[in-house]
Amino acid sequence: MTRVGITLCEARIVADVHEKIVASVRALSASHTHLFTSGGIGPTHDDITADAVAEAMGAKISHRPDAMALLQAHYDRAGLPFNEARQRMARIPDGATLIDNPVSTAPGFTLRNVHVMAGVPNIFQAMVASLLPGLVGGPPLLSQSLRVDRGEGEIAGPFGALAAEFPDLSMGSYPFLQNGAHGANLVIRGTDPARIDEAMLRLTRLFG
Repeated sequence: MTRVGITLCEARIVADVHEKIVASVRALSASHTHLFTSGGIGPTHDDITADAVAEAMGAKISHRPDAMALLQAHYDRAGLPFNEARQRMARIPDGATLIDNPVSTAPGFTLRNVHVMAGVPNIFQAMVASLLPGLVGGPPLLSQSLRVDRGEGEIAGPFGALAAEFPDLSMGSYPFLQNGAHGANLVIRGTDPARIDEAMLRLTRLFG
């Protein structure tokens, strides 16, 4: 997502409780440019995300003819019945556009700034890939990193001072412990490559 200028601001795990999903979608769609959801659009009784999103956004939901046609063709090719449970995956809120699912066909959907996709990781990734080219974000978010084999307590002072000199950039420390050795990966993020290069040069002089 950073390649199209979309920065992750918040990640939330919500139980399969209709009211909790509705409340979360309302709050997050109002406070963020984009909201991406994963899971809850399958054929079983506990797949309630589509209904909850529809309610949260004030839309009706029904079996969409285009989604029905996609799934009917998919199950015909597989020689499987397009039964009532599978037809649940064609229930789409009014006004939504479909998100292509190149892995298992059952579509997700976008309703205003809410993008609803499958929960299976490889299917979710494929759906995100099909969705991203059509999204409008800001400038691409770039990053560089430096591995430092010192404890955070040792580097915190100078690293914090450097970060204060570059308020337009985001600098983070991510500690690690590997084979008894410890240190941190220091990451610089921003949208201006020249500023990142400048900060990275300073960082390397400090800890390289």
